[in-house]
Amino acid sequence: MTEDNEMKKEIVVLRLGHRPERDKRITTHVGLTARALGANGMLLASDDQKIASNIEEMASRFGGDFFVKNNVSMTKEIRKWKEAGGKVCHLSMYGINLPDAVPELKRQNKLMLIVGAEKVPGEVYELADWNVAVGNQPHSEVAALAIAMDRIAEKDSLTTVFDNAELTVVPTAKGKNVIHDNELKEKKEKKQKKKSEEKKD
Repeated sequence: MTEDNEMKKEIVVLRLGHRPERDKRITTHVGLTARALGANGMLLASDDQKIASNIEEMASRFGGDFFVKNNVSMTKEIRKWKEAGGKVCHLSMYGINLPDAVPELKRQNKLMLIVGAEKVPGEVYELADWNVAVGNQPHSEVAALAIAMDRIAEKDSLTTVFDNAELTVVPTAKGKNVIHDNELKEKKEKKQKKKSEEKKD
């Protein structure tokens, strides 16, 4: 794949089955994992603005332009994505095995990855272009997403450098080494304050 194609690759994660009272932690981890491994954003098919805001705040601190869209319609988003020329891959423990799907998934420049919770509507299995099994044993949606994204990555996503990061972790054998960009943080805070004041007006 050429460098231009890599730049154009668009991946979004559709998170299904989120229960605000039970799934705060795991849905947060789905979003953070998606961002860290190269996704552009996450669509949350439930209403939990706090989760969406928390993930976006974390993304802002560590850089990049990852987005979270709250309370979307599952069916509407899937159909809209496909109408725009995108492909849809549903990850679970059912379907074709991931290693068999990887070559085709790597070729996609516009890909939606769906991960659910306990019970995924049967409609998803019909709407997806691929139902892919990340192993045939019970596992976590976070694990499924991480493994799948790592397998289909064109380059090592674990070493990606994110733009506009307030915090940058420097690899070190012992301890923690984090660079703080306080100047950038202040700029973002001023920008946010200005937005808040404009909303009040």
